[in-house]
Amino acid sequence: MHYFLRKPWQIPIAIITKLPFFSFIRKTNNYQNPISFKFWFKQKVLGIGGNKLVYWPVHPTSQVFDWENIYAGIDSCPGIMKGCYIQGKGGITIGDYTQIAPNVIIVSANHDIYDSRKHIPKRVSIGKYSWIGAGAKIMPGVRLGDFTIVGAGAVVTKSFEDGHCIIGGNPAQIIKNLDKEKCVRYEHPHKYYGYLSEDKFRRLKEKHPNISQ
Repeated sequence: MHYFLRKPWQIPIAIITKLPFFSFIRKTNNYQNPISFKFWFKQKVLGIGGNKLVYWPVHPTSQVFDWENIYAGIDSCPGIMKGCYIQGKGGITIGDYTQIAPNVIIVSANHDIYDSRKHIPKRVSIGKYSWIGAGAKIMPGVRLGDFTIVGAGAVVTKSFEDGHCIIGGNPAQIIKNLDKEKCVRYEHPHKYYGYLSEDKFRRLKEKHPNISQ
């Protein structure tokens, strides 16, 4: 679209987003979680929601704690949807192309039952190509393999490391096993970890070594 066909207040943004710094906007256009200039501006410039330092998009109504301990893979943005609570005290790994719905809770440390001032950290790991349904809760120490679908409202207290399944309920149990031959392992041509290209993400991990798979 030519600039003269745009509304006047849209022209500056259209020009700005062509700068190399904003390549994440152009190159995530086909992602399931595409990044808009408006989203970036609210989070990274205005700091709305208190997640200014987080390297991936987070909705203003979601909360991310201890982001330095969280690995969020390609096109995986925990908290990009509304009302999520992501607590990375014990470490969290979320694989590439995993989608997380609104109001999801992921907790990687819990209070000591004898002394609530203390936390017991237990890393959470969620595989690639997974899908965490709305309102689901993932508890400390849980490990989910690739292609795990967590039903809406499920409370996951134990691991399903083989993946390739649908789980649901409280506590979560296997509802259906998936046909591994039908599970599609696609890849985007441009690999972005939230706002960061592969090179920038590598440098971030060197600075924050707890961001690991």
